Amino acid sequence: MSPKVSIVVPVYNVEKYLERCVQSIQNQTMKDIEIILVDDGATDTSGKICDEYAKTDSRIQVIHKENGGLTSAWKAGVLKASGEFVGFVDSDDWIDMDMFTTLYEKAKETDSDLTICGLTYEFEDGLTKTKTESSKLSGKVYERADIVKEIYPTFLSDGSFFGRTIQPARVTKLYKRQIILENIKYCSDLVSIGEDLQLTFPVLCDAKRVSMIDNYFPYHYWINQKSMTGKHDPDYVGKIAETMNQLLNISIQKNVYDFSTQITNDFLCLTILGIKGEIMKNYKSGFRQVIRNLKKIFQKPEVRLAIESYDMPKLSMSEKIYINLIRYKLYRCCFLITFVFFKLRG
Repeated sequence: MSPKVSIVVPVYNVEKYLERCVQSIQNQTMKDIEIILVDDGATDTSGKICDEYAKTDSRIQVIHKENGGLTSAWKAGVLKASGEFVGFVDSDDWIDMDMFTTLYEKAKETDSDLTICGLTYEFEDGLTKTKTESSKLSGKVYERADIVKEIYPTFLSDGSFFGRTIQPARVTKLYKRQIILENIKYCSDLVSIGEDLQLTFPVLCDAKRVSMIDNYFPYHYWINQKSMTGKHDPDYVGKIAETMNQLLNISIQKNVYDFSTQITNDFLCLTILGIKGEIMKNYKSGFRQVIRNLKKIFQKPEVRLAIESYDMPKLSMSEKIYINLIRYKLYRCCFLITFVFFKLRG
């Protein structure tokens, strides 16, 4: 007999955190689950730890594969899954005991293709206060007409900076397995930034019913501040451009709503984060080097197109000014404003 829920855990070099993650899943109040641990070619002891857990818990299956990235790992898990529903937990995170009971009961009660909760950001330094985040939906059940009328117009952008109605993370959602299988073809292994949108976006295009659980944050998303202060990816903007193009292609193929402006808005917001990251993570390499890097970003065709075609009427004055600095290629002003702001903020 198939389990109620398959929980897929992509695993890569997380030996320090894996026990906490797996035990939080084993301790779920819902016992009728299967746990699929996908060892994505880990070079530490993560793969062995997975095998040890499988020896003591018959609900655990382990997949060992060559390293192919996060998307390829969870896809391998989904293709192995047999549950009516599928959920995800990343291997350095953990979940509350009742998470999958609560999501499953809501999904069954409402016959939802997609059931959504919130998450809690946890910080490794132990000093930063935890924060919560969720999709901007009410606790009602969204029928197909409601999805089209109330979610689609602001799904990826409501006109403010990063104004997404749906928080894109796959880990805060319980999916009917069938709807994932129908949309897994849209999930490219090559997309490495914003990759969860490759799943959430096409699923929401197809969903006939969506449910949101209000004020519920059972997923604990672990943030290691040290890893966030490392060297900035020089191809960050190129990678998010790849994500944007993938979403545009999905939108064209699904043809349920014109998401093109929202996708452009979202890309521009991510680009601005990339510009700020370039400045703050690389400023020690020298002012001239950072300016050269900014020029490369500002001159990318996707960035120029986004600057000319975005539509975000809810931006603050400071956000509008920053975008105009990019528009007119005022590299030095961008550098100085960003540098001073972050230094003053500490």
